[in-house]
Amino acid sequence: MREAEGGPDRTGRLIWIGPSLATLAVVLTGIGHAQPWRDELATWSAASRPLGDLVRLAGTIDAATSPYYLFMHAWVAVFGDSVTALRLPAALAMAATAGLTAVLGQRLVGARVGLLAGLLFAVLPGTSRYGQEARPYALATFLAVLATLLLVEALARPGWTRWAGYAVAVAALGLTHLVALTLLAAHAVTVLATRRTGPGNRPLRWVLALLPTVLLLTPLVLLARGQRSRQLGWVETARPDDLAALAGGVAQSGVVGGLLVGLAALGAARLGRRALLPGLAVLLPVLLLFAAGLVVPLWVPRYLVFVVPFACLLAGAALATVPLPPALAVVALAGLLGLPDQASLRRTHEWPRSATVDYRGAARIVADGQRPGDVIVYSPRESWFFLDLGLAYHLGDRRPRDVLVTEDQARRGDLWAAECARPAECLAGMDRVWLVVTGRREDPLAAVPGAKGDALRADFTVERVWPRPGLTVALLTR
Repeated sequence: MREAEGGPDRTGRLIWIGPSLATLAVVLTGIGHAQPWRDELATWSAASRPLGDLVRLAGTIDAATSPYYLFMHAWVAVFGDSVTALRLPAALAMAATAGLTAVLGQRLVGARVGLLAGLLFAVLPGTSRYGQEARPYALATFLAVLATLLLVEALARPGWTRWAGYAVAVAALGLTHLVALTLLAAHAVTVLATRRTGPGNRPLRWVLALLPTVLLLTPLVLLARGQRSRQLGWVETARPDDLAALAGGVAQSGVVGGLLVGLAALGAARLGRRALLPGLAVLLPVLLLFAAGLVVPLWVPRYLVFVVPFACLLAGAALATVPLPPALAVVALAGLLGLPDQASLRRTHEWPRSATVDYRGAARIVADGQRPGDVIVYSPRESWFFLDLGLAYHLGDRRPRDVLVTEDQARRGDLWAAECARPAECLAGMDRVWLVVTGRREDPLAAVPGAKGDALRADFTVERVWPRPGLTVALLTR
């Protein structure tokens, strides 16, 4: 890394403004258009609960994400729970990440590298995708770059205040996204590589800076470990071809991801030893998570979004080898190649894009057709589709009574409600039932299994069916 000589470059002090504003402009475009998908519905459900219920949720299923939910609880209390309000923290985090990426590039290599890295990050479809999602990935990406920049400053100009800032950033990173702590492997190698240059015992200070993180996160890690089977039960073990698909996954575009990897490889070759920190910040988290994922189901590409700015930094080094206009033309090309994906992710956040679940459309059908005394039933209930949360978000207080619920999500301390053990008794006296099931069903009643399906089929007939993407709404009458 470049050591500071006489302080920062005055001509590059504002290097962060262009990338930050560009990212903010791109990410805010259409931020409220795509309806919240199931992961965002989980965020809304958790953040809108009283604090006591939120603590109970952390103890049953979602401890690893509970600090983020706590932050969003405070955010929603101030700014509300509209789609835009829920996603705004992620948008601001991505804009700040672009600026910090530019500053880190300037600090490690030069102002042009930083500028190009930040602008390239701004136009990636993945930046928009995770900057328009009410989940912790954008915040983790911001904190990963911030912690790395603070490490660079602490190594260049050792002082307890700088190490304290680094310690706070790392602890915040772990609270936001436990997987992002794999970045510390790259930090460790960097610290060891610079241990003989400059004053102070850098490895010792680095270890001491990590102590607050260890003390703070150990209980959280132990609690989250016991919840892994529920939280990650849908994840499969990693396969070798998953590595090949990673770039397209985090960039949200196969062609743009391939371009980024190619430019990053060229940049690493150009930088030589100076590529150590950004290169390892990309490679080590990927390899560590993949190795763990071969044994334990942990491999989820979006968990590695935080490595993208470091790949952009390496790519910026490659682009800086040519004059600025051609380099900016390549950045613009990356943006143009990603336009189809930019457009599609603003239609839906589901993956694949064809797997849209139209909660909003289903809610509109129920709102337009319901009468006083109507009730609603969902099938399946314990599903990651969160049918009940989706309609609850869009209907609010206008939703029909969820007739089979005996204990809601908040009281149960879970993401799913508990249902009546004898559905026929709970449905007694009901004349009109709205049934919402997953998938496109010509006969929605036939899609309801078990005692719930038996009770519905015994006493109700289908009056009308409304197919919507990803689900079906039916009105049943006795």
